[in-house]
Amino acid sequence: MKLDTALLHGNFSGDKTTGATLVPIYQSSAFGHPSAEHIEKIFHNKEAGFAYTRISNPTVASFENRITFLEGGIGSVATASGMAAITAVFMNILSAGDEIISKSSVFGGTLDLFKDFERLGIRTRFVDEITREELEENINGHTRAVFAETIGNPKLDVTDIKRSAELIHSFGLPFILDNTTATVCLVKGIEKGADIIINSSSKYINGSSNSISGVITDGGSFDWSEEKYPSLKDYVRFGKFAFTAKLRNDTFRNLGCCLSPMNAYFNSLGLETLNLRMERHCSNALLLAEFLEGLEGIREVSYPLLKSSPYSEKAKKQFKGKGGGILTLRLYTRERAFAFINRLKYAVNITNVGDTKTLVIHPSSTIYVHSGDNEKRKAGVYEDLIRVSVGIEDIEDLKEDFSQALGFVNANYTY
Repeated sequence: MKLDTALLHGNFSGDKTTGATLVPIYQSSAFGHPSAEHIEKIFHNKEAGFAYTRISNPTVASFENRITFLEGGIGSVATASGMAAITAVFMNILSAGDEIISKSSVFGGTLDLFKDFERLGIRTRFVDEITREELEENINGHTRAVFAETIGNPKLDVTDIKRSAELIHSFGLPFILDNTTATVCLVKGIEKGADIIINSSSKYINGSSNSISGVITDGGSFDWSEEKYPSLKDYVRFGKFAFTAKLRNDTFRNLGCCLSPMNAYFNSLGLETLNLRMERHCSNALLLAEFLEGLEGIREVSYPLLKSSPYSEKAKKQFKGKGGGILTLRLYTRERAFAFINRLKYAVNITNVGDTKTLVIHPSSTIYVHSGDNEKRKAGVYEDLIRVSVGIEDIEDLKEDFSQALGFVNANYTY
């Protein structure tokens, strides 16, 4: 199937019982069974079925199956949020004393999570880029995984997935990739060599800012040895399914970070128009970035496809000519950035990305409020920086709105 067809029909055919074109919302905490023997088989994974929504639910399972098909993985687990997905992935494989290598240009919430891991005896070493030199300098006998975002949020640096995967695998480590800002519409991480894909499905997959959720997809390509990953010792017998088997039957189940049936339903609706929206997000973002780059009073505009971006060639090649739906701009001072945000008419000042509407935020004072100055700098966060998640509005209206806001700022604030 081509992508648009896959979004509608991939591993999905509606509700066979009633003929409904969408899977119903099974808004039930638990599910009854005809006998004690039957539910025992379900709990022992000897028979398919549903017992308790914290563990699995038909509406959620339908969403998971569609994501698995789209990503080209062997299994997916949906969670209550994107942060829950990241937490579950690392808790599934790490123990006290283990270490992670991560690119420094990651989401502020992820940085905060890595700080929490320190209290559990799990250390994170940060690198600016995934290169052989950086890996050789930071990998040791405690390293268990390498993590990156496909497009850094909000630095907008681009990770070369194929090259990074080859390097990481040469050290015998798994590559865990957060593909939220790119989505499967721009690149399939598993095809490029990533082992585990994480998506905050609250963003582009959902598309309307109506559901918090995350999803983990296992590529089934990494050999999880018992020696290096002792927490998987009871699951290595499942071979390529070891990671997902433990995640489903242990980590996810016990963390209790399940996705609600209602939110799974909304995400499934969002999936069906994902590629159509991403086409518009990407085209609008490029046009707006090019427009803003030529205006007075802007210190810098960042977008992966701009000629001024150091990642433009990499982005063109990896994303097939697209650059995602996020851009950033710097306005010289924090005061000017705040005034600009407050003056916009269409853009919503909100801490999210991937909505149909254009969204803006001042990352330094919000998303990265718990980060130090050095952490902010490495993540591409500055006091005058504004992150823009470009929506699907008419581009001329967006240009006019951003232009009038900038005109107001230039007339009333110095730089």
